[in-house]
Amino acid sequence: MTEDKRRRYSAPVVDGIAKAPSRAMLRATGFTDEDFQKPQVGIASTWSRVTPCNMHIDGLAREAGEGADAAGGKSVIFNTITISDGIANGTEGMKYSLVSREVIADSIETVAGCEGFDGLVAIGGCDKNMPGCLMGLARLNRPSVFVYGGTIKPGPGHTDLISVFEAVGAYTKGDKRLIEVEQVEKVAVPGPGSCGGMYTANTMASAIEALGMSLPGSSAQNAESEDKLADCRAAGAAVLDLLERDIKPSDILTREAFENAITVVIALAGSTNAVLHLMAMAHTIGVPLSLEDFTRIGKRVPVLADVRPSGHYLMSELVAIGGIQPLMKTLLEEGLLHGDCLTVTGRTLAENLAKVAPYPDEQNIIRALDNPIKKDSHLRILYGNLAPTGAVAKITGHEGTHFSGKARVFSSEEDATVGIMEGAVVAGDVVVIRYEGPRGGPGMREMLTPTSAIMGRGLGKDVALITDGRFSGGSHGFVVGHITPEAQEGGPIALVEDGDEIVIDAESNTITLKVSEQTMIERHARWQAPAPRYTRGVLAKYARTVGSASLGAVTDGD
Repeated sequence: MTEDKRRRYSAPVVDGIAKAPSRAMLRATGFTDEDFQKPQVGIASTWSRVTPCNMHIDGLAREAGEGADAAGGKSVIFNTITISDGIANGTEGMKYSLVSREVIADSIETVAGCEGFDGLVAIGGCDKNMPGCLMGLARLNRPSVFVYGGTIKPGPGHTDLISVFEAVGAYTKGDKRLIEVEQVEKVAVPGPGSCGGMYTANTMASAIEALGMSLPGSSAQNAESEDKLADCRAAGAAVLDLLERDIKPSDILTREAFENAITVVIALAGSTNAVLHLMAMAHTIGVPLSLEDFTRIGKRVPVLADVRPSGHYLMSELVAIGGIQPLMKTLLEEGLLHGDCLTVTGRTLAENLAKVAPYPDEQNIIRALDNPIKKDSHLRILYGNLAPTGAVAKITGHEGTHFSGKARVFSSEEDATVGIMEGAVVAGDVVVIRYEGPRGGPGMREMLTPTSAIMGRGLGKDVALITDGRFSGGSHGFVVGHITPEAQEGGPIALVEDGDEIVIDAESNTITLKVSEQTMIERHARWQAPAPRYTRGVLAKYARTVGSASLGAVTDGD
């Protein structure tokens, strides 16, 4: 057996006379005699023609492979899956979205564990790719680097995918003609890359860079750019350095690193999905993280980024002024980041940021610390008799911090969308969408279609929406998701009736159903859990194994 510790996983697969059959198979894929003595680096590619987010990642995977090979390794490219939230939103197919996070993690673990890769590069584009890849890398705990596929460029007129969703809502109100919707549809998504605002993909890419699992700058690069190609090559080479130093994800993904990620997500006005995914990633590596950590950190971290969906600018514009590195340096100098956290460069976060230049004076995308968009976090963890184990709200300040209204109850996203489009939802309503949780959906669909319909109909400041499902990073307005316990488990959201008063207070972080405890007891006695919507296949399996959203909706929990 080899004494090369860089080959601790590949050597048992390819060394010695007994492994001649293994070598024979690998020779057919292009291995030479010399390659069998090199550390093997698996390149997990999420390439697919399913979505523009991932349509270019085959090329990025080849670049990462060349980087690993040039540094003395032997790269092996393999694929995992992706789905498209943007395409599936508002349909039954969206139930597979969060499920895909688990499938991605499972498949990376399965392939790398079977084939004996010594290190890995994982490249992700669409929303669930990032946490799915990180969870797979964390489970394996082998020297690894994550690469973000990059952001899309804006369409003409500063448009993006959310512009199309909201144009549909405006059409139903009568504010846009059909031809105007078609015009936006044809130009808003001009090529490769992930959706262009600080939606879930860009949020999670930024969080992973803050965690230290991507090379500096990886989260803020255009999908079609020389910078992104160079990032991939450097990532492949970096794995060989990590192998030499024996630096593994468990050395990087510490509690302090997760606190850094939460801080950066808040400063960037990132997606509520970050709460779900960071908790799942922390669970996978064995780091204790809870909803209370988001509240604790959120009290001292301001929102500084004026980015979509609640703000004005797109990720490509943040890329143009330097990405998130200058922001991270500002946060570090203010004492809001842990600078001693190790990263995939082999250096600490503080060392990586030491020579980073500040943003240009004339930029308006990232505010100064003494002039924040919001003095504390936009991610609010709410509790109350409607969410005893927690809920997640995205309150940026544009919506106000308090909403009181009458419940308008729907038991599926489709029913809610029809109600909104047909005018059944009016100013003063609290739209309640239930049985869309991890088990009830199953799959915890994003409510992008109904929230976009609300915005498109001009009700963004007059209507609140609450759900045991979740939201797209592109959703905005007065929205509360991840309500737990979910309706399928008999949580209080299952007992709400039309006309009940609901009060949401993002200052006291409460969500209250103004119904007496005795009435709730009586309603619960009459309540019956709906039959499972799926009894076979991946959705049925997911519903049986998934845990609460308040714990990250993982499928490998206790």
